[in-house]
Amino acid sequence: MEDFHSYGWYAKRIAKHMPKGVFKPAPKRLWGGLAYLAIVITGLLLISLFNWHPLIYLPISLILGASFAGMGFLGHEILHGTVVKKPWVRDLLGAIAFWPLSTGPKLWRKWHNLNHHIHTQHDENDPDAWPTLERLSKSKLVRWIYKLPLFIRAFFAFASLAIQFSAHSLKMFFAYIKDFKPKKQPEVWLQMILPWVTWIGLLFIIGWEKWLFAFFLPLLIANLIVMGYISTNHRLNPLVPVNDPLANSLTVTVPKWVDYIHFNFSYHTEHHLFPGMSSKHYPLVKHHIKKMWPERYHEMPISKALVALWKTPRAYFDNRELIDPSQGSLYGSLGNGLNPEQITIKKQLDD
Repeated sequence: MEDFHSYGWYAKRIAKHMPKGVFKPAPKRLWGGLAYLAIVITGLLLISLFNWHPLIYLPISLILGASFAGMGFLGHEILHGTVVKKPWVRDLLGAIAFWPLSTGPKLWRKWHNLNHHIHTQHDENDPDAWPTLERLSKSKLVRWIYKLPLFIRAFFAFASLAIQFSAHSLKMFFAYIKDFKPKKQPEVWLQMILPWVTWIGLLFIIGWEKWLFAFFLPLLIANLIVMGYISTNHRLNPLVPVNDPLANSLTVTVPKWVDYIHFNFSYHTEHHLFPGMSSKHYPLVKHHIKKMWPERYHEMPISKALVALWKTPRAYFDNRELIDPSQGSLYGSLGNGLNPEQITIKKQLDD
């Protein structure tokens, strides 16, 4: 796919087919957030106040982790301004929603809304894009890691999903804190520190054994759920010179009830076309995309996308291909020869 179009080009052609009012805030989404908040508070109280066997705490931890993730998905929508419009209310609700993941609203809007959305899959400017082989080769540690067999790298990459969101969030904080005006920096620091103070404070209140079930294990579970989506959003797609969501983004499919509790986060191509639209309208956006550009649209079950991630390396060669440096094996990306049904080596670098 060489003829790229900007997200505005697509959005202009779809918007005229959408019903009136789709860009209005959807405050009813907050009822889902209130339900998650009630579940989280109840779970924390149950673990903190009652001395039960750890096997009883475990299912509570699983529910807490799923709720942490669900709050994060809603926080993502809130901070795009699709739930409430008033800035201070948006940031307050976004801060609460992202509290379990300890990500501040101002950092998120700088990192995600501005840099990621404006420069999606740009080698240098997208903070979430996987780097090229040239950039990776500058690190001795990375060069050593890439000498390991692909299946070993894949195993550790998938295991690291349990901490990737939290780790990347901290990385983005230190990458962008200096970009804020000096008067704004204390607020950004406070938004990062306060959640961690809360969770570390809880450790001293309830003890480390209960804290593992009340926060640590749920945080790992939330990271896994969130990164299960994020890792498939763009990592199978090529790096592109134009921010073309149909080229650089992937929509995954999940059961309808999962879409319901995750606020339609699976509709990622649709989100990059209309980040200012409530995700409740994304099924209709998807209908129009598939009607207008069916050959460009990338969609697959999330399980299949994860399998494709496992079987392909995470370094770009020539922007459109993925390379395994240890073997010199080249794999296609979506739209450039990658067949999710049958992952095969496209060619060897020395062919």
